[in-house]
Amino acid sequence: MAVTVSENYVYLDWAATTPLCEESVLAMQPYLVPGKANVALNANANSLHAPGRAAFEALERARRSFACDINAARPNEIVFTGGATEADNTAIIGLAQAVTAERNRSRQGSFTPHIVISSIEHEAVLSPAHRLKSLGFRVTEIDPDRSGFIRPEKLAAAMGEDTVLVSVQAANSEVGALQPVAELARIAHDRGALFHTDAVQALGKVRFDVQELGIDAASFAAHKICGPKGVGALYVRARIPYQDYLLGGGQEAGRRSGTQNVMGIAGFAAASRTAIESLAEESARQRSLRDLLYARLSSIPAVSPTVAVEPGSEDYLPNVVHVLVEGYESETLVLRLDMKGFGVSGGSACSSHSLEPSHVLKSMGIDSDAAYGALRISFGRFTTEADIEGFIVALRECLDWQ
Repeated sequence: MAVTVSENYVYLDWAATTPLCEESVLAMQPYLVPGKANVALNANANSLHAPGRAAFEALERARRSFACDINAARPNEIVFTGGATEADNTAIIGLAQAVTAERNRSRQGSFTPHIVISSIEHEAVLSPAHRLKSLGFRVTEIDPDRSGFIRPEKLAAAMGEDTVLVSVQAANSEVGALQPVAELARIAHDRGALFHTDAVQALGKVRFDVQELGIDAASFAAHKICGPKGVGALYVRARIPYQDYLLGGGQEAGRRSGTQNVMGIAGFAAASRTAIESLAEESARQRSLRDLLYARLSSIPAVSPTVAVEPGSEDYLPNVVHVLVEGYESETLVLRLDMKGFGVSGGSACSSHSLEPSHVLKSMGIDSDAAYGALRISFGRFTTEADIEGFIVALRECLDWQ
């Protein structure tokens, strides 16, 4: 039996994925014509004939556009991927192995390469780091403080002469903490290591300038900013050691094999440009919704904010609210709210089927029993104040469920 969703359904799980925006749809529409016309519009961007050259031009326009959005020094620092998971895997494994190989060539004797990551990373960073551990790398995970922040002094203490790579996310997807990326990158560079950040949740929500931050690599996903799923990007600063991760035809200047999804990339670039152009206004609007929601939730006795987010704070994402509900499991509340027409989550969508408390909350030192009652409410450009007020009414009804 097909699942149907009411047109009045209020979607408040934007940190998991976002609806397509009109700008992205319009950018992709020309590629969706059927039959013979599609050959001319949607050819392989690596072919030498006229349709291929047209596709290549569209690909490079998107590359230049996205490079401008994050202030990359040059367009060829952008590698388009099949999503942020691929970008993260490429950064962690490809960069770590490349730096290790370079150091082995320049020094006598072998060494045990070391990477440092935070314990609150997405699994797309944690898992490849663990894979490297099985290949002989030493891996150190550093925990955040109770507010969700990775402290620079902790990173400094974790690093050593053999550290080749540091990866700390720009913004946490659960509690919304914005990490001090620029300072963390400086510490990594002072010790001779590269610095990568998973910027999936940050793009389009807060100002993100790769040159200003001084980072070496960053991962992005189109579907977090109202673009299509299955499209991502990896920023790789020019002239740093880089080892390609997907092998084959040598597309993306030999850095990522596989025929490029020109249609999806065009949709990604359009969504990114739209988000960047409206960033200041939309972030301020969403920050007001966040502060309103925290204020309303704090008045409910069973509900407590997971982190202390001061009104107007720019230390946390403007579109994420995270609370702990005493006496309830998040799965129960998510399903009850869904029945009332509101979509929220208990944490990261990638672990939504796990019965274990969030690894993020555990790393922050939150008691496991309390973590079972976690709720994340996240929103975006189509969310209204009426949606927020309606959610509060629905949550109160769920807590008074008979």
